Amino acid sequence: MAEVIEWLADGTPYSPRFGDRYRSELGGLAQSREVFLHGCGLPAAWAGQQQWCILETGFGLGLNFLVTWQAWKADPARPRLLHFVATEAHPAGAADTRRAAAVHPELLPLAEQLQAQCWGLLPGTHRLVFESGQVLLTLCIGDTQAVLREQAFEADTVYLDGFSPAKNPGMWDLPTFKAVARCCRRGTRIASWTVARSVLDGLVQVGFAIRKTPGLPPKRDNLQGEFNPGWEPRRASHFTPVQPSTCVVIGAGLAGAASAASLARRGWLVTVLDAHETPAGGASGLPAGVLVPHVSPDDSLLSRLSRCGVRATLQQLRALLPEGRDWQASGVLERRLDDSSGLPAGWPDAGRDWSEPANAAQLEQAGLDTASAATWHHQAGWIKPARLVQALLAQPGITWRGGMQAVRLERNAAGPWQVFDGREQIIAQADLVVLAAAHGNGLLVDGGLPLQAIRGQVSWGLRRTGDNSAFPPFPVNGHGSLLPAVPVDDGVAWMAGAGFQRDRHDSRPDPADQQANLERLQTLLPHTARQLAADFQDGTPRAWAGVRCASPDRLPLVGPLHPVRQSGLWVNTAMGSRGLTFAVLGGELLAARLHGEPLPVDKRMLQALAPQRASLLKQRVAPVDPVI
Repeated sequence: MAEVIEWLADGTPYSPRFGDRYRSELGGLAQSREVFLHGCGLPAAWAGQQQWCILETGFGLGLNFLVTWQAWKADPARPRLLHFVATEAHPAGAADTRRAAAVHPELLPLAEQLQAQCWGLLPGTHRLVFESGQVLLTLCIGDTQAVLREQAFEADTVYLDGFSPAKNPGMWDLPTFKAVARCCRRGTRIASWTVARSVLDGLVQVGFAIRKTPGLPPKRDNLQGEFNPGWEPRRASHFTPVQPSTCVVIGAGLAGAASAASLARRGWLVTVLDAHETPAGGASGLPAGVLVPHVSPDDSLLSRLSRCGVRATLQQLRALLPEGRDWQASGVLERRLDDSSGLPAGWPDAGRDWSEPANAAQLEQAGLDTASAATWHHQAGWIKPARLVQALLAQPGITWRGGMQAVRLERNAAGPWQVFDGREQIIAQADLVVLAAAHGNGLLVDGGLPLQAIRGQVSWGLRRTGDNSAFPPFPVNGHGSLLPAVPVDDGVAWMAGAGFQRDRHDSRPDPADQQANLERLQTLLPHTARQLAADFQDGTPRAWAGVRCASPDRLPLVGPLHPVRQSGLWVNTAMGSRGLTFAVLGGELLAARLHGEPLPVDKRMLQALAPQRASLLKQRVAPVDPVI
């Protein structure tokens, strides 16, 4: 459950766990501005910068983030991108976060936006997005030392906050200071309200030059300083951050559009090429699909990665598309044919924000026996992927060019990458190339990539007036999937699918696949299948087929293809049946690595997606996850 907070008679939040107040008895706003924001030379220090990164130890109720965000909004010289990374071992509930800010009316609109995203904060990394992607809050839930080891970035500013050293010594010990120092560059400024001798000595030992400064009365002193070790500090990342320049993205499906949008937000001029005449001409042209997190009893890497991806996709949907027409956060019922919920034992309340065992009412609405095993996914729904692709490509800084078949890449040592068509004509050139053309990526890479074509077919038809009893009021997945009510040009449609045929590259509708979709539906939702059986028999349902691209281990390939040998060639591909989940996350991960930013996932997830594993993947083949 969320951290227990008591509210004192004067309205001050108090932690029973640590026996300490969350803010000064004089009021947190003045302390936040004077001790942290101004104590680190902000906003003057970030003026004119492309991006700025702040690390805070102890997010608490988010006051320092809100104050910093407010200062960024008010500053005409603000950086294009503000990163705020905060660690927190015991996250507060969203309602308490808003309540703490309610005493500061000028912060309340920002606090309400923060509250809306503070859900499902399981241990690990959570990327929250504000200001159309220009303010990025990375919440690292867990012990500060542990969670910072899972990141690789260089902070420009550090806020050392948290309960007092006497109440919570683990936040102020030498290992914690070492973890903070690993995330600093020479010149990183640091500030805190405590001047305890153990804190001063510990910071000096790890390389900070520290001084006491006058505090807010009645407090006598505050702490300020800079990271300036007597040794050469190691870089937090193996990559040297690049400056925005020109980029060519090959492929205008979800992965390509997401990559282009993430780079354009950071100032890149992006040209998107695709062989089709319109965006989303391949598998991303699916009429509608299910967005749902993966669950597993051991909360596997795939499950954790899928939650990061679902959150990222929902953020873009809410920012770019009208809900109800192009997407719907309806929740999704997952029928579990193995008679389990699929959830880990002892699943906490933060996990239940995401998924929990389905209740009897939900099962009845789906026409299932109340003894059926099923999971209800709160943060899930349906999407029209082509509409998301179009919205992403409409972002400033992106140029779309259709009918462009890239067949070869070339780069001279001193020049940009050049993209050639089948007539050996240069159709584009840029400093960076991102391959996001699904199975076609392998044709552009020396030695190829371990990519497998996976064909799928969806059956769909228009809902008739008065047939509500045949359909559940929400999508259902498990053995195939059913979307019961998707708005289309000529009415409201149901959609069922999908097939999974490996190494088949054609997208022609196949009558045999229509029958296979009915058979899957008979297992998933027998009641609905009986109502639709006559339609399938007389050939009424329409069909759409597409070819997805998967890696042998079912995880995407995201990152630099050959960091040393072929600098400037990156990939965001192999989404398999989870393009709706992984594409937006892959675009943000790619852009974050290029710019040396905090990651939207932890290091273990980053390594699991590395394209360099491709040579190992060629040696083995794993089953493809049948989810559309």
